[in-house]
Amino acid sequence: MNITITGSLGHISKPLTEELVQKGHSVTVISSKVKRQTEIEAIGAKAAIGTMEDLDFLSATFKGADVVYVMETLGGAHSFFDKNLDIVDATTKICNNHKQAIQHAGVKHVVHLSSVGAHTDKGVGLLELHFIAENILKQLPNDVSIKSMRPVGFYNNMLGFIPTIKAQNAIISNYGGDEKEPWVSPLDIATVIAEEIEKPFNGRETRYIASDEVSPNEAAKILGEAIGKPDLKWLTISDEQFLDGLLSSGMNPQIAKGFTEMNASSRNGVLYKDYNNNKPTLGKIKLKDFTKEFAIVFSQG
Repeated sequence: MNITITGSLGHISKPLTEELVQKGHSVTVISSKVKRQTEIEAIGAKAAIGTMEDLDFLSATFKGADVVYVMETLGGAHSFFDKNLDIVDATTKICNNHKQAIQHAGVKHVVHLSSVGAHTDKGVGLLELHFIAENILKQLPNDVSIKSMRPVGFYNNMLGFIPTIKAQNAIISNYGGDEKEPWVSPLDIATVIAEEIEKPFNGRETRYIASDEVSPNEAAKILGEAIGKPDLKWLTISDEQFLDGLLSSGMNPQIAKGFTEMNASSRNGVLYKDYNNNKPTLGKIKLKDFTKEFAIVFSQG
């Protein structure tokens, strides 16, 4: 099949591209960075250099694709500190470009990287963006089949715990405790997406993706043992304290509030309500597997 991939060579798109190429598919990878072209071609894929904001480029690149994999990206974590960024507006524009490009190119099969929390636009903070994205794509004609992939929190996000572990010997957030919550490896996400790309498409479908389920307190213990801190604790602070910390770090206020509400939704039952009603089979890569990467990054920081 001819498959077009957005997301450059990120945590998901790179292993996804590698797997699809190995399976014999013709893969085009969209990247905004010219320097990525050589790496993309080394994998055996074709590079298409351009931006999500360029509708004509997207339409031309999507044309002829049997399947298009789309995701929304805003340039990395540093964009969270851009005080001029309206993340809802920026994401909406990218989603509308995806929708129009899919329609202009005549693509009939779409796989969309969404997220847990996309089942609602109430009380999930930043994850409301995925509700918006899913509903924009649902405006496509009914003959366009869409598979919405809803992974849970990425293991990679735990790397954000490192600064407070080093400074205060603790993981600090506005949620915690002993209730299990799901986490996922990007490699497991890539495997599921590759599987869904090769399966038949039939209307509008949703699939959750998770690798492991551990409580915050269990996560602290597992991570602590991996970095030689067996007494590492997960400390819970108030929403106000958490928000103040994000704002004092220079984070965009809209995004800081979104992160705070998102975390709060994991402790009040909102975030995982639909996930718990549609639980997936867990993937192969467990949190203990990820601790190898976590320990390396911790030692380098």
